[in-house]
Amino acid sequence: MDKFRILLLHPDAQVRTELRQALDRTDFARVVGEAVTAFEAMELIEAIPYGAIFLGFELPGGVSGVEFAQMLISRKHRPALVFVAQDESLAYKAFELEALDYLRWPGETSRFEKTMQRLRAFRSTFKEAPMPEPRAWAADDEDDEDEGGLVKVPMAEDEEDRFLSALRQAWDFKGRSPEIEKLPITLDGKLLLVPYDEIIFVEAYEDYSYVHTSQNKFLTSHRLKDLEARLRSHRFFRVHRKYLVNLDMVTEIASLPGSNFMLRTTVKGKTRIELPVSRRRIAELKQILGL
Repeated sequence: MDKFRILLLHPDAQVRTELRQALDRTDFARVVGEAVTAFEAMELIEAIPYGAIFLGFELPGGVSGVEFAQMLISRKHRPALVFVAQDESLAYKAFELEALDYLRWPGETSRFEKTMQRLRAFRSTFKEAPMPEPRAWAADDEDDEDEGGLVKVPMAEDEEDRFLSALRQAWDFKGRSPEIEKLPITLDGKLLLVPYDEIIFVEAYEDYSYVHTSQNKFLTSHRLKDLEARLRSHRFFRVHRKYLVNLDMVTEIASLPGSNFMLRTTVKGKTRIELPVSRRRIAELKQILGL
């Protein structure tokens, strides 16, 4: 049987080296990749069926270890998570995220052996994901000009979309529309359904997106282009390569010097949000708004 594949996700090179050396001494596990940011780790996960991930809490790039774990919760072949920290202050949070173990590093050898025992037990019941098929590298169509021809890897269909599809089928009966105007978002091990009319705007972030409401900001595995296709018929408009806006929330369109425009929304009469409108989209926006 092949050795259990391990991914190390930690910003400290010394910690990764020490973990690799410790894992290399085991007879059933093998480190097959290291990453510093959550986005690097997600790219590796799409290419390699890992059995476990050793990860830190604080990661560069805008996505923490906790947020990364939240993105993995709904995956069918979810690898075991072993959080690594200098002290035990965040242990409760790790186990809330269904972590297999919490390892203080550096720590005692006996404690590391206990983690290995848990990994062995997990491996005996773990159904490994199939090796992904080779993917063709592709770029977004209209965003090539804006992003300088940045090449991207398309993401696989996620569990949230299948969950939403199942809900639509369950609710599809005569006289009632199967359309559910809610966006599924994974948070703290739960699947939230956020009503479309509570979303103010969506912000692209790498191959992921932040969904902004008046109360919260959710990191999701949805790509902005996919959300544009889903939400366009619900009066959402992509005003910029980075922003998708709920037009029902827009309170003002301001003209700026240089033929530029800015959308403004007011949340609860107090907080004002300003988003740029790209020049090539302003004509379509005016047509939609009847200007």
